[in-house]
Amino acid sequence: MTGLLSLTRPVGYVPKVIQVLLVSTLLIQLSWHYSSMKLITKETRLYDPPTIVSLRMAGLDDTITTAKVTMLWLQAFDNQPGISLPLKDLDYAQVIKWLNMILELDSLIQYPLLAAIRFYAEVTVPEKQRQMVEFVSRKFLEKPHLRWPAMAHAVYIAKHRIKDKQLAVNTARLLRRHATGSEVPYWAKQMEFFVLEDMGELEAAKILIGGLLESGELEDEHQQRFLSARLKEIEKRQQTNSLSPDATQ
Repeated sequence: MTGLLSLTRPVGYVPKVIQVLLVSTLLIQLSWHYSSMKLITKETRLYDPPTIVSLRMAGLDDTITTAKVTMLWLQAFDNQPGISLPLKDLDYAQVIKWLNMILELDSLIQYPLLAAIRFYAEVTVPEKQRQMVEFVSRKFLEKPHLRWPAMAHAVYIAKHRIKDKQLAVNTARLLRRHATGSEVPYWAKQMEFFVLEDMGELEAAKILIGGLLESGELEDEHQQRFLSARLKEIEKRQQTNSLSPDATQ
């Protein structure tokens, strides 16, 4: 016990210089913590993106890496230190500017468009969802054979999230007309037919499928057989509908 007591000494034994240093350090730490708390509770708005030239310089002209890093920064912007900003509160016009700039850095990167339609378009604000569908549609037209995946998901967002079937048809029609390369799977090319059927526009779907079969554009026998079977299903549905009690009223 005596040994333990001998280890405990009054503060007066500590040199004045050390005491002042410890107190100063504590005050600095508390001041820093307080200022940090004030900083993290201040919401930061998304500002205009820098110029391509400045970003290329900052990234030592490695545009691919710069595009990826910038995209990661942008997607994490809603999680600021101490604050989690709802996506619906972001300025989507500014978000689109950043996404455009990232695509200018690397036109082959897929992530900005997929983030636009699978991340930013998942908010429950129809107007902002439309902004992302329209943005993806515009960028899709620049490189349709590369950017069709985001466009296919845009059809889904328009139909099931926004619940705007006409927007879904228009989006699917762009996909069918422009994504014509062999690298685009056939299910993506035929999304317009499915949307039209869901809308009850059986005659329009029938005309489109029939015209495609007669055009000779389809060289794949599997596609021909699939669409022929689909055409018969639509005709059968039309006959059933015509015989239903509701159709005779």
